[in-house]
Amino acid sequence: MKKSQIFRVTPLTFQGTGKTYAAAFALREMKPKKALFLVHREQIAKQAIKSFKNVFGKSKTFGLLSGTSKDMEDEFLFSTMQMMAKPEIFKQFSSQEFDVIVIDEVHHAGAESYQRIMNYFHPEFWLGMTASPDTNNYDIYSIFGHQIAYEIRLQQALEEDMLCPFHYFGITELELDGELFDDNAGVKNFSSLVSDARVEYIIQKATYYGFSGERVKGLVFCSRKEEARELSLNFNRHGYRTSVLTGDDSQERRESVIERLTDDKNTENQLDYIFTVDIFNEGIDVPEINQVIMLRPTESPVVFIQQLGRGLRRFEEKEYIIILDFIGNYMNNFMIPIALSGDRSYNKDSIRKYVMEGSRIIPGCSTIHFDEISKKRIFASIDKVSTTKKLLIEKYMILRNRLGKTPTILDFYEYGEIDPILFIEYAGSYHQFLQMAEKDYPIKYSEKEANILMFVSKTLVNGKRPHELMILKFLLGQGEFRKSDIQNAILNQYQLQENDKSFNSAINVLTGGFMNTQGEKKKYNDLELLKDHGGFYTRMMSFYQRMQHEDFYKQMSDLIELGLRRYQDLYHLNKDDLGLALYQKYSRKDVCRILNWERDDSSTIYGYKIKNGTCPIFVTYEKKEDIASSTKYEDEFLNRSIFNWMTRSRVSLESTEAQEIIHSKEKNLKILLFVKKSDGEGTDFYYMGQIEPIEWKQTVILNDKGIRLPIMNFHMKLKQSVQDDIYDYFTR
Repeated sequence: MKKSQIFRVTPLTFQGTGKTYAAAFALREMKPKKALFLVHREQIAKQAIKSFKNVFGKSKTFGLLSGTSKDMEDEFLFSTMQMMAKPEIFKQFSSQEFDVIVIDEVHHAGAESYQRIMNYFHPEFWLGMTASPDTNNYDIYSIFGHQIAYEIRLQQALEEDMLCPFHYFGITELELDGELFDDNAGVKNFSSLVSDARVEYIIQKATYYGFSGERVKGLVFCSRKEEARELSLNFNRHGYRTSVLTGDDSQERRESVIERLTDDKNTENQLDYIFTVDIFNEGIDVPEINQVIMLRPTESPVVFIQQLGRGLRRFEEKEYIIILDFIGNYMNNFMIPIALSGDRSYNKDSIRKYVMEGSRIIPGCSTIHFDEISKKRIFASIDKVSTTKKLLIEKYMILRNRLGKTPTILDFYEYGEIDPILFIEYAGSYHQFLQMAEKDYPIKYSEKEANILMFVSKTLVNGKRPHELMILKFLLGQGEFRKSDIQNAILNQYQLQENDKSFNSAINVLTGGFMNTQGEKKKYNDLELLKDHGGFYTRMMSFYQRMQHEDFYKQMSDLIELGLRRYQDLYHLNKDDLGLALYQKYSRKDVCRILNWERDDSSTIYGYKIKNGTCPIFVTYEKKEDIASSTKYEDEFLNRSIFNWMTRSRVSLESTEAQEIIHSKEKNLKILLFVKKSDGEGTDFYYMGQIEPIEWKQTVILNDKGIRLPIMNFHMKLKQSVQDDIYDYFTR
């Protein structure tokens, strides 16, 4: 192929029939004499011809090659794949008959029928169009020379006002006789799934949230065919006019049923809803749809968006589309915010944030609402998500196929793909992950080189402080530096006037002094990175020699750049005088390092620790039921400005630590509040800012034996009131 590109768009793009218009404009620029447009169904081919006629007018002739039409001579030929894949058909054309061939839904190009066509024809330009190039286990990027002509996602399409605004409502699925609908509901209790009670509940919500237009023209997605059929019958018994479409139905019946849904003239033959499973996921355009109801677990973000997109076509009689998503106790609930946000990182904190802030983040007039129980179910699903080897390799292969090369860890960040930190958390370093993912991965490192990469990956690349990373950047570049060089570099790049303590702390970290566990000391205590010549620092000769290993140097450079990018994007803004960013997440170990403690004391911070003029407090908001009675502290937000906090048990008013906290202002002790909702969130806590005591009293707490133990109860005032979404996340 001389030229080839993937024209990657969502099925939501532009107006009218989306991708087809985009392709028409692309071909108008190319000016081919003869072109072939390949689609799945005759109906789509007919729609495409209309779109092309709107763009080209009478300057070209347009023909249809399908089961009902055998046009062959027109300048622009629109054919179904099934027809063109027949040897007796495609061999009627010369292999160079067409200047341009456009393939719709090109993610199916790995199929034998596609390959038969692509191996026969030799146009000057292949144009592949798809909303989901990564859904099939086939590297379609390689077919098109790893070139992507255009790509647009839901958020951008909304920003550019290409879509009909939508109002999404995440609604709690019905609970019957104390039983929640989960992934196995259809197997365990199919009768409940299609019961009158559930149908009445769905109708009640559909009526309440409504639609835009004169009458409802709805699409209902179900889990399986039997459910769709039974629900349709039950809706009909409740006075609605509905029908079912599945993959078993002929093209003629599909067209007939869709026509009944959209027909506003023949009132006796109209439909209110079409129930389906998956045939509307791609390739069918019904812009009149004004309500979409989802009655199934989310299979994947791609499928979710495909189904959501059935209602996002603009239509003159539709101001907006209502999306009703009935959320049960489903394992994949975490995929809903991934789909709506377009965030492909699988970073749990990013997913949680979108559930908290959805309507504030989504562009334009569209809105996102989850009721409180739905939020709780989604958060629970997020907590249970585990980063599996299968997921990591799948996401790795997607980017590898897209780029046509082994991606660097930085590539995942630049392309907005899976959070590269997940590779590190799973394997220890990206290098070790590559050894898992590629059977014949050729690059080998010495034990010291592997340990350096792991140290930088696990300790520094999260980007929560720039100092160590900037020092490493100097070591890789100039090979030497003074304290002023690092401070000036941070000042110039981040406009931060840094003190000597942070620099000295960074040197301590890089020379192994910060490490405080036997395992870390053994592995990282002597990395041989730098040497101090009385305030003038140079890289050690052994580190210089390792840098001659080209792949080691490249991986180090990428890790440093990734860490600095993360600092710039996530932690640089809203940073206070201690180097902590409000509402970002930190582990106990991160906090010890950023507060310039000489050792990692995270293992000895039992809720809080007073050290070096600071007192970080770590609170798990929702306590486990099985913890000791003496640790069931009543820690909670009283309002957005006041936090109720309890010390450890056996602390009285006269205790030294209680007195230090009470007199923190006079002693210049800075108290810092870190909160996570539950242990399911992992080891990181949200930084809520600096606090100071305004009220306190000694009270008692009972231990497991019922013995009364003294404890101090403080009301702490936050320096900055908690923003609404974070406050609601913890308190509701």
